[in-house]
Amino acid sequence: MAVRHRLIHAAPHEVWAVLCDGSRYADWVVGTSDSRVAGGLWPECGSALEYTVRVGPWTGSGITTVRRVKAPDELELEVDSGPLGTARVAIEIRAWGEESLVIVDEHPLRGIGGALHNPVLDTLIQLRHRDMLRRLAKVAEESTGRPRQRV
Repeated sequence: MAVRHRLIHAAPHEVWAVLCDGSRYADWVVGTSDSRVAGGLWPECGSALEYTVRVGPWTGSGITTVRRVKAPDELELEVDSGPLGTARVAIEIRAWGEESLVIVDEHPLRGIGGALHNPVLDTLIQLRHRDMLRRLAKVAEESTGRPRQRV
């Protein structure tokens, strides 16, 4: 299981607003070049976003479905990356003074990722989460209108 956290210099409701904006998904999810609503009202339970991933000349797509939501502090997603399989991604936002402690917990469920799940894969997921949380912080902190603090 890959768990990572980051202190974001924005109030919890400001971070939640970013997570609730499906059009901003590609702004903070690493590897995603764009996203669009695939069904439902994001981020209601059962709603989904389709996303595109571009790596050099290769383009792929996937679907992210909301499996559990407890607004405004918990969002659990199932990310379906086609042949790579699916993963559970849980995002928790905790008030930390006037800021937010954001915790991401990801675990492969099915497919190649689930079958090959091991500590090395968890390390790679951790590296991806570090960048994802940095990007989420940037989007949330810029949306507040306050100057961004360096960590």
